[in-house]
Amino acid sequence: MLTRLCNICAWDLILHTSKLMLNKQHTLFVCTTCASVWQDGKRIGESGGQQLLLHLQQLAFNWELRNKFSIQGIECMSACNRFCVIAFAAEGKSTYLFGDLPVDGCASAVLECAGQYYTKSDGLLPWSERPEPLKKGILAKIPPLNKWAKLNINCC
Repeated sequence: MLTRLCNICAWDLILHTSKLMLNKQHTLFVCTTCASVWQDGKRIGESGGQQLLLHLQQLAFNWELRNKFSIQGIECMSACNRFCVIAFAAEGKSTYLFGDLPVDGCASAVLECAGQYYTKSDGLLPWSERPEPLKKGILAKIPPLNKWAKLNINCC
């Protein structure tokens, strides 16, 4: 049952929720199987996904959000017909899945978009605000689990 909040309590709730969302761990997943060369059922050499992960890790070394955003390689994200796949995820936020990212030249755009994702309390990334490489490659936007289920409101 929802009750009407006074203006002060409503602003406290918004501020508290925003702080909670920013303090949650954020994760950038990078598919390490993407853009692989296969021969006789075995991967040959380093995949494009592994190369992209390495570029992201090198850039993130000096990134202001390096302690707030983990960057994890994942063995296959089931978007095999897409070149280089990444995802942004955080508790209480929409999860975004992007594909068809080029190995070279998109790592800085991915980190820029990750920064946008981090600063949005709901994680929503409007198309017009995304860096160019992430405008065309959206594969999915998955809604967050019920972020309000754990929130207890004590008011007036």
